[in-house]
Amino acid sequence: MANMLRGDIGEAALRARAGALRDVEMRLFHPLKFMLATPASDLSDIARTMPGEFFVEDKFDGIRAQAHVQNGRVAIYSRTLDEISIRFPELEAPLAALPTNVIIDGEIITARGEEILPFSDLQKRLGRKTVSAELLASTPVVFVGWDLLYATGKVLINDPLQVRRVRLEEIIGAGTERVRLSLSKRFADASALDDEFDAARARGNEGLMIKDPSSLYKPGRRGREWLKLKKALATLDVVVTAVELGHGKRRSVLSDYTFAVRRAETDGELLNIGKAYSGLTDVEIAEMTEWFREHTIQQFAHGRVRIVEPRIVLEVTFDRVQPSNRHKSGFALRFPRIVRLRPDKNPDEIDTLETVRKLAGKSVPGAVATG
Repeated sequence: MANMLRGDIGEAALRARAGALRDVEMRLFHPLKFMLATPASDLSDIARTMPGEFFVEDKFDGIRAQAHVQNGRVAIYSRTLDEISIRFPELEAPLAALPTNVIIDGEIITARGEEILPFSDLQKRLGRKTVSAELLASTPVVFVGWDLLYATGKVLINDPLQVRRVRLEEIIGAGTERVRLSLSKRFADASALDDEFDAARARGNEGLMIKDPSSLYKPGRRGREWLKLKKALATLDVVVTAVELGHGKRRSVLSDYTFAVRRAETDGELLNIGKAYSGLTDVEIAEMTEWFREHTIQQFAHGRVRIVEPRIVLEVTFDRVQPSNRHKSGFALRFPRIVRLRPDKNPDEIDTLETVRKLAGKSVPGAVATG
């Protein structure tokens, strides 16, 4: 706890030696790890997991972000714990105007008024050191806050979510054009989430987040107090383990990606599950080719095939999951396609074999894919 609050393991060790750990106060402008959600397999999974009443919010199609505000100073951190403030300069003033010092967990999305713009628009901002006036105008961003980790000198992560939420509503209030509060609804019946899911998709969002109102905020942990529901399009977060030169016009670039999932939440062994070669733009492939050449571990066939450092996370979609003797995972994705690069995610956040097994069960002919 001392290390988390101060962001300095050396200081924590010295305090431990001096018996002064209980006196530690929060130091802002070092990011806390993000609490993560677990995919819900279906509505019955939600009904079994959640208490009699639970919170439901839209699952936004943006990038996770943590905003630190203290005495007018603002810093925004990504889920990889990197500072990304420079990419979103228009968020500084509205965050600095909040009535107290805070750490807020939320999402950065592109939006124009109430219209949610595609994630592909937001991708134009990622990785840039400077943002042109033209890009600021064409890709307007909004910070949507949904959790409060610290406010007015008090760390709140060990308070129940429902308490943190009330305080967050007091701080953000009605919101502004650039800083908004997520809409949180109370539900008591999981079967009613079908209509709510459709409404979230109609608003331009990915799906739903379902949260236990009594949940504490657990940095870096993925528990079942928070669930996410993405029904309309089955996807997996995976990491690239090997690359190959493509064919035709792509014969000179590394465009064919083999990818893997983790064996389990507590076992980081990577298990290959498929290969994809479509979904990215020519520009993205050219940029990734340079990266993969610089991060090659081993190469075969005169460089045509390369084992690479497992650091590039992808979101992939597919037709179905089927058993396979080709991969160590025991499964393969049928007709996989890359949805997008996920530079906002670390390899230790990719999906696990358990999630794949659940999706495989839903791939059986006649099964209904609801999660």
